[in-house]
Amino acid sequence: MKPEIKELIEVSRYYGKNKEYVIAGGGNTSFKNEKHLWIKASGINLGSIGEDGFCVLDRAKLNDIPNQQFSANPVQREEEVKNALLNSRINPESGLRPSVETSLHNLFSYKYVVHTHSTLINGLMCSNQAEQKTTEIFGEKALFVPYSDPGYILFKIIAEQIAAYHQKFGNDPKIVLIQNHGIFVAANTTDEIKGIYAGIETKLKNTFDSFPESEEKPVSKEMAEILPAVRMMLSGEKLKVATAFNSTWISNFITDKKTFSKWIARPYNPDQMVYCLSEYLFIENKGTTEKILSEARAQIAEFTTRRKATPKIIFIQNEGVIAAEDSAVSVGYLKDMVSDFCQIATLAENFGGPHPLTAEQVAFIENWEVENYRKKVSLGGKAQGQLENKTVIVTGAAQGFGAGIAEILFNQGANIVVADLNAEKGKEFAGQLNDKGRKNEAHFIGVNVSEATSVENMIQQAVLRFGGLDVMISNAGILRAGSLDEMDAATFELMTKVNYTGYFLCSKYAQKVMKIQHRHCPNHFMDIIQINSKSGLKGSNKNFAYAGGKFGGIGLTQSFALELMPFNIKVNSVCPGNFFDGPLWSDPEKGLFVQYLKAGKVPGAKTISDVKSFYEAQVPAGRGCTPKDVAKAIFYVIDQQYETGQAIPVTGGQNMLK
Repeated sequence: MKPEIKELIEVSRYYGKNKEYVIAGGGNTSFKNEKHLWIKASGINLGSIGEDGFCVLDRAKLNDIPNQQFSANPVQREEEVKNALLNSRINPESGLRPSVETSLHNLFSYKYVVHTHSTLINGLMCSNQAEQKTTEIFGEKALFVPYSDPGYILFKIIAEQIAAYHQKFGNDPKIVLIQNHGIFVAANTTDEIKGIYAGIETKLKNTFDSFPESEEKPVSKEMAEILPAVRMMLSGEKLKVATAFNSTWISNFITDKKTFSKWIARPYNPDQMVYCLSEYLFIENKGTTEKILSEARAQIAEFTTRRKATPKIIFIQNEGVIAAEDSAVSVGYLKDMVSDFCQIATLAENFGGPHPLTAEQVAFIENWEVENYRKKVSLGGKAQGQLENKTVIVTGAAQGFGAGIAEILFNQGANIVVADLNAEKGKEFAGQLNDKGRKNEAHFIGVNVSEATSVENMIQQAVLRFGGLDVMISNAGILRAGSLDEMDAATFELMTKVNYTGYFLCSKYAQKVMKIQHRHCPNHFMDIIQINSKSGLKGSNKNFAYAGGKFGGIGLTQSFALELMPFNIKVNSVCPGNFFDGPLWSDPEKGLFVQYLKAGKVPGAKTISDVKSFYEAQVPAGRGCTPKDVAKAIFYVIDQQYETGQAIPVTGGQNMLK
């Protein structure tokens, strides 16, 4: 790798990972020598870009593009320019598409160019006094460019202004500020680029008497009821992911309809439109959840009919904002975008007030193929699978059986809540799942399933994170073996609280959310699934506390199924055989092999190997159960709409139903 490309990657990631400069992987960077230009390809994430994310172009061909004749029709013109850029590639086999701003990067005589949509800078660029304040703050050395539709026309305007600048100063500008768009910084070293950006930030912040800061604000319990209902309203053939949030940036603009309309009802820049659309709903808070939902349903229906698309951003007066999209990753981008444009609106007040895009400018962006392509590529990812966009809670998912199940479901497109007492392992595991680079996400929530308030909080946090709840998997459990003589009351009660009461609490609070979803989308099926055990189907010698809780769990399953099926909530138990390879059995200090050996549960056993061989011999399939075996039963339960109240054995033939 050329050292200059290594530097380009470093500076790209430096700004690409910072949401104050780049959101949704946007912005672009480049390096050039006399013959070639390396530029970030359209749709590639700047924060994680590698050498293979850059288009390499022939500068001689790029230099010829301004001499070519293009159509006067804007749509046809941009298509012709796109093809001219594609024809300039020296690596067409890569399939990469050059950024639409490639020709702008080629204009600068400097080696490196870093273009970002800095929130702080756009606070100035999206204000009424953008041009005046740019001159006051940065002097003539910073080139200000009034807004123009992006693409070839903007390139021609900037080319003329850079030429005039060069004639006046004898060199190219290092700072180009574009109204309602962002900034280009150019220099011969990446260190100089970083220094220029730092200087700009300092100068802008110094213009404020007190620089406004923001902090997250908790959303109310009412929003946790509103959100799953709205998610169902927005979900047509494809289930949506949604989230609810609030901050001091946002709350200032949603006190009433007039304030909302003045400050944040219209988009400020193309990026905002590409991800959030150009129009957002504002729902007045008329005092009750039902009134809010009634108004939301009416506005969503009107919007969908008129725009032929569902809204993505819905502000609830004095409550916060709901963002909904086709994947968890996309929803994350929306959340960042909302925070960004609310911050821009706040900062713009320091420079004469907000200056959003005009209706004509909005119309151009909405119909521009280039931006639609960029969004399509940037939101791409691996195929989702049969659980796409379902929100699934798995308790006891930090390790062992629960982790194995959670990973398999995650690989099939589910958004997974890793719920566990073990925060360290739970966060680590959720991070490992998210490192797979998929469009769905995993999120850790700490929970003690034996405590009602903890379980209720888990459900609420899961809803606020992903928009609702489709599958509740009660997997958390503990096992302490022992005879009647050995078992004390405290241990028995602890096991009962975790294995039996825990399942009851998970079902109690999960079904509340599921009933809300059913009310607003009656055809949507949901699942409560208990990971039971073969010990729930047959008594277990010197293991009565565990078996008793599991037997009781099947009783709960059958009873819950009768109560909840009218709401399309199916309730089933999956009864695995022994997971010999997991920590429950194999932990060298507390595992069941050790416990059973000490308890003398296996006659004649003298070693752990003797105990393991004894249990393997009882399985007709000749092996222990695995998470993959259990996941297949879970998939069946979720897919099968005509089954509930069952205890499904996954025991390798060790337990057979009569």
